[in-house]
Amino acid sequence: MSTHPCQAILLVDGYNIIGAWSTLATLKQAQGLDAAREALITTLANYSAYKGYETWAVFDAYEQRTPPSQAAITPHLSVHYTGFGQTADSYIERACAKFRHDARKFTQRLIVATSDAVHRQTVIGYGAEGISALHLEGEIDSIAQQVKRRQKPQKQRLGRVPISQNPDIQARLAKMRLGEIE
Repeated sequence: MSTHPCQAILLVDGYNIIGAWSTLATLKQAQGLDAAREALITTLANYSAYKGYETWAVFDAYEQRTPPSQAAITPHLSVHYTGFGQTADSYIERACAKFRHDARKFTQRLIVATSDAVHRQTVIGYGAEGISALHLEGEIDSIAQQVKRRQKPQKQRLGRVPISQNPDIQARLAKMRLGEIE
């Protein structure tokens, strides 16, 4: 992903987080799963850029007969959709197992964010750190507050569109979900 080594790799169980964060669960109820997924992706893009993490947002195929796919959204964030019949849990566990034999394990942390306690224990067995969805949400909220305190009021920069409002990124993510691109 990034050309500079990140201090950590963060693997996020996307649908688990959507279900655990009340703001995303409410958004899902009001506007649908796509809106909640886009809001999570936007939040993770900001968080991973701020922290300097390589972040993978992993989503189940959600019972769609689609091949696995992944796309880089920002230099720090990529979105991964599992193939049909594969869960985000198994995808993340496989990534953790591979990382166990990777030289990066000596210089980078591997963190998995999920509220599934059994899944967290499994990835800890592979040498990853496990954090709950609520822990991640609290850390993101804390950072957002810090940034707000430090920022001076500025005029909105022209030409910058948030990821969630960028039609090209929305179209690409939609095609990925449907298995039209890899």
